[in-house]
Amino acid sequence: MDGIVAEGIGRSFGRVHAVRDATFRAEAGRVTGLVGPNGAGKTTLLLMLASLLAPDRGSIRVGGIDPIADPSGARRVLGWMPDALGAWPSLTVHESILTMARLHGLAREDAPRRVNELLSLVGLEPLASSPAKVLSRGQKQKLGLARALVHDPQVLLLDEPASGLDPEARVQLRVLLRRLAAEGRTVLISSHVLSELEEVVDDTVFLVAGAVVDAPAVQSRAWRIRILQGPHSDASGAESLAAAGSDPRAGVAAALGVATDSLGIDRGDVLAVFGDDRDAAAGLARLIGSGVTVSAFAPAQSELEQAFLSLGDAPQSGGSVR
Repeated sequence: MDGIVAEGIGRSFGRVHAVRDATFRAEAGRVTGLVGPNGAGKTTLLLMLASLLAPDRGSIRVGGIDPIADPSGARRVLGWMPDALGAWPSLTVHESILTMARLHGLAREDAPRRVNELLSLVGLEPLASSPAKVLSRGQKQKLGLARALVHDPQVLLLDEPASGLDPEARVQLRVLLRRLAAEGRTVLISSHVLSELEEVVDDTVFLVAGAVVDAPAVQSRAWRIRILQGPHSDASGAESLAAAGSDPRAGVAAALGVATDSLGIDRGDVLAVFGDDRDAAAGLARLIGSGVTVSAFAPAQSELEQAFLSLGDAPQSGGSVR
């Protein structure tokens, strides 16, 4: 099945241009992340894809269906999970999912079985008989996901699905999203939790001021260097440059041949900027070769976080972003 194709879509609210000429693709069998700062137009874009808001211009296809010309057809193939759950507070968790199942046309005899499957899938079985109004933020997110999946959609639109989830539930969500994509579904997910998003997405669409942009390629970035303090010796018996009580930057600066004040420090770790991954690998080799006892060496920011921070300088894109 086709995934999501948006071509030149825009939507304004009076003088406010929420989405401007956005063009991108989200492929079937892949998880696509929708990333942008607050106010970038992500929710407006998702509402248009979900057939809940008509664009002023441009065209949309969700699973090959135009959600504006055929909203009922689009809703049969897509599952929509908003950031804030619009739950019926007087209904229990079980009743809420069951009602959604019936609204999607599941047979009366099939709907209860599907509800039980979803309660188990999202970990809400212990709360099945609890009113939706007593759920925590994270529990409401789980209920929203269950409702989005109730009719076994081929396209999923998820707005901040990890918000409020505890660490274990976030891991479970990542595993579930990867499984859904592996089954051939299209998953488009908006999130501000970039570290979580990077571990699950295949592709990324960056949105700034309502426009899809190409994020600058991540090149120079800071790396976090953790060294053992106190006198240490390497395999040859040479004393480490990291002497007890010294500025940890001093040994790193000497090994890298840079000024000490060009290095940062954060919670005891030294921060050094390298031009690319090859430069970072060469720097690590110099550190070890100079007797600096390195116990950890990793980027201070992920590539997705670095790209996000560079969005203000990004040029407008004419297509999909990978």
